[in-house]
Amino acid sequence: MNAQQIARGLGWFSLGLGALEVAAPGRLTRFLGVEDQPTLVRAYGAREILAGAGILAQPSAAAFWVWSRVVGDMLDLGSLGMAQPENPTGRKRTANALAAVTAITVLDVLCARALTQNPSGRKH
Repeated sequence: MNAQQIARGLGWFSLGLGALEVAAPGRLTRFLGVEDQPTLVRAYGAREILAGAGILAQPSAAAFWVWSRVVGDMLDLGSLGMAQPENPTGRKRTANALAAVTAITVLDVLCARALTQNPSGRKH
């Protein structure tokens, strides 16, 4: 699998996550164990949709769009890191979300670096 293929997968992931954040912010925040902030979650969802659409519609600019995902990941990590769940279940869910976003961030950074160094995304 090359960087361009990974970027395409990240684009589809962004569209799906963004749609969830826009359509059901309350359910998502309850699931994650964080304070309900629908406007913020919808804004993050719009950001995800924009990044996903950019990756899929402009493969030649995928590096830019994947780097935009990295910036978004930093916002997500900061928001989750500042969350103050009120109960043990919420704390566990927030910790799991932090772990998942950290893993996605690593993938985003590696993909963005690969695309920056080799825009076609193909292996040499």
